[in-house]
Order: sequence, then structure tokens, then C-alpha cells
Amino acid sequence: MSDASKPLKVGIAGLGTVGAGVVKILQGHAGLLTRRAGRAIEITAVSARDRSRDRGVDLTQYHWCDNPVETASLDDVDLVVELIGGSDGPALTLARETLSKGKSFVTANKALIAVHGKELATLAEKNGATLRFEAAVAGGIPIIKALVEGLAANEVTGLHGILNGTCNYILTRMEREGLSFAEVLADAQRLGYAEADPTFDIDGIDTAHKTAILAAIAFGVAPDMANLPVEGIRTIAPVDIDYAKELGYRIKLLGVARKDSAGVETRVYPAMVPLTAPLAGVMNAVNAVVVHGDYVGETVYEGAGAGEGPTASAVVADIIDIARGNLCPAFGVKVADLQTLPAIPADKHYGTFYVRLSVEDKPGVMAEITAALAKEQVSIKSILQRGKADDGGVYIILTTHRTVEASITAVLERFNALKSVLEAPAMLRIEEV
Repeated sequence: MSDASKPLKVGIAGLGTVGAGVVKILQGHAGLLTRRAGRAIEITAVSARDRSRDRGVDLTQYHWCDNPVETASLDDVDLVVELIGGSDGPALTLARETLSKGKSFVTANKALIAVHGKELATLAEKNGATLRFEAAVAGGIPIIKALVEGLAANEVTGLHGILNGTCNYILTRMEREGLSFAEVLADAQRLGYAEADPTFDIDGIDTAHKTAILAAIAFGVAPDMANLPVEGIRTIAPVDIDYAKELGYRIKLLGVARKDSAGVETRVYPAMVPLTAPLAGVMNAVNAVVVHGDYVGETVYEGAGAGEGPTASAVVADIIDIARGNLCPAFGVKVADLQTLPAIPADKHYGTFYVRLSVEDKPGVMAEITAALAKEQVSIKSILQRGKADDGGVYIILTTHRTVEASITAVLERFNALKSVLEAPAMLRIEEV
């Protein structure tokens, strides 16, 4: 339990946008936070690479550590906030040092938790410390607290999330303005919505880290990046966005986690979601998560997924929790109670699919296509034929009835072997979320 007679003394490692935001909240809302936490929360130490940088906050009253790991060893630090980033390096060393000394650790570092979460949770339990990472997933949306506390009475069977604001912003602008992926990405980089190296965002890695964390909490398992296939949005074309809308869908990059009697499926991929679904209306840089519980049914969480204010808000919420003495295990259950469930292979996924083909405009092509589908026992739900493609062919767009993904993969291989097919087929999964 916390000692309400003593302030909780906090060291902050990393003073970028979010770190400065945490300082602003702790300074500006000191009285409010004391009332809500039941004790004072005081910053005593900070660490960053550049002492001289103006961060818009007064740091002169705090002990400065040139080495962030030093904050874990200070006598006047009870809790360390890590906002350095990266799954290894100083962030991991700081986490290990802090928890090994029995001090609590708060982070916004999704890569760290996705890769080393079980190890760090074990260290926390062994040393009587608390590990918190609300800010690691979906910024200001309290989705982790919702899973750990609000939905604790439910068996969660699945969740779908828009977990990367950069990708959602790019897809939104592609749809609204009819621009290519490359055009929107270049503009997003110019405006600061995308990093100079956007790989982690657009290739789905950032979403994968967050999906692994949510699946771990939802299903009571350890985060598992090794069995989480990832696809990004580089291959999404304006034509697919247009056809998706014609069919009643919108394309979103999703983090998906499902559990059934066969095990756990976790994946990241661009998918078509119905225009009537909650996730379809989530535009620009906003994040959202839909969770399915056996008693509560479907619940939806939506809000800012990044930025100084939302992310710093989530960090401070974790600090308040620890100040109150809330010692709930990091993943909702103790490490010893985490289950080991089979990982469902990607090719065992069962669902419906969208396929776009560019083919020669001549008799007999449709017969070749339907023959390829028949050989893999894939049934057509709908089929459209449209005007000229960029390569001079015509587009054929089809959707399937429910089938196993291995069959769709085999169908695509058959399509690629047809001389009448002019370019590699495009395939998207359809998620009726």
C-alpha cells in the first residue's frame, strides 16, 4: 500500500514532446493530482541528451542525470518514467535497473513491452514494484485500463483496432482526395504527420507492438511478436479505395486479435470494414478499438492516439494509480497465471476476401478465373467488371464467401500463372466488425 503521508517522488527519463507534457501536467495540476491520488506527486530528477534545449518547462529545480539509468539509483526517486523509446538499449537497461531495485516503472514504450513485457512483469512482481504502460497503446484512450479493470468480468473473445494515426491519416486523405499512397506520404512527412523514416508506421510494425500488448491483456497470455504476421499499407491503391466504397466498405489498417478453442490469432493487415461499422467512421489521425466480451458484448473506445497531451495524460494516469497503491499485475494476472495458448497460423484464418485483377479484355478470361476459384473450392459472393486499367486491361473485382486463407493464397498463385492476368492481383481481407 502507498504511504499517503509521503509524496511520491518521480524521475523522468526522456524529455521530448511527451516528457515535456508530463512535466507540464505534474507542475500545472499539482493540487488536483494530490487530491485525486491522496498524496503529493513530485518530480525530483530528469534526464535527457541535451540540457540546453528549451522545452517550455522549468527544469532548474530537478536533479539532472546525463545518464538516464542513473535515475533508478537515486534515493529520492520512488518511480521512474521512461520516455526514451526503443525495445532495447538505455530504455531496457533502465527498466531492468528500476524494477530490480523495487521501484515502480511507467513507460509509453510499446516496443519495450511487446518484446520484453513478460520479463519486466516478472521483475516487478519479484521485487514488489509496479509496471504500468497505459500510454504505450492508443495514446489518450484508456484501453488497457478498460481491459484490465472495466471488462474484468468478461472473457474477451476478440478485438480490432486502428492503432496508428499516421496510417489512418494517409488512408483518409487517399480516399478524400484521390491521391496515391506515395503522394500522401510525402505530404504527411512535410507536415510532420509522418517521420522521415516512416517504416515502423506504414509497414505495420508500430501497430503490431500495440496489438501484441492488447492481446496479452485481453487473453491473459504473454506478448508474442514471433507469431504476429504483419502487413502494412504501401500496396494500397486509390482504385482499391474506390472499389471498397462502391462495395460498401472502407479500408483501414487493423490490429486484430481473436481467441477461440483452437488458440489465439494476432495479426496486422489492411482490411475492408463496412461503412456502417464503428471503425469505418474513424478518420484522420484518430485511434479506435472495438472489444468483444462475452457478457458486455461490443464496446468501442475512440480518441487521440498520439501527441503531447493525450500520451502525457495516460502516463500521468499511471503515476496516479501507483500513488494510490493500485498494485494490479501488469497484464491483469500474475505472470505465473499467464496462459500458453497455441498460435493460429495465418493460413488457417477463416473469412471473406476482396480480390482485384487486371486482365486482358477478351473472351474466355472470366472462365479461366472461375475455373481457378473452383479448383480451390472458393465461392464467389459478388463480381464486378469495370473499365480500362492503367496497363490497358480491364478490372475484375470479386468478393468471396467465407473460406480459409490458404485457399485464397492458392487462388492468387493460380491467377498469377494465367497469361490473361496482366499484373499481380490485389487482395484484401474483409472484416465485418
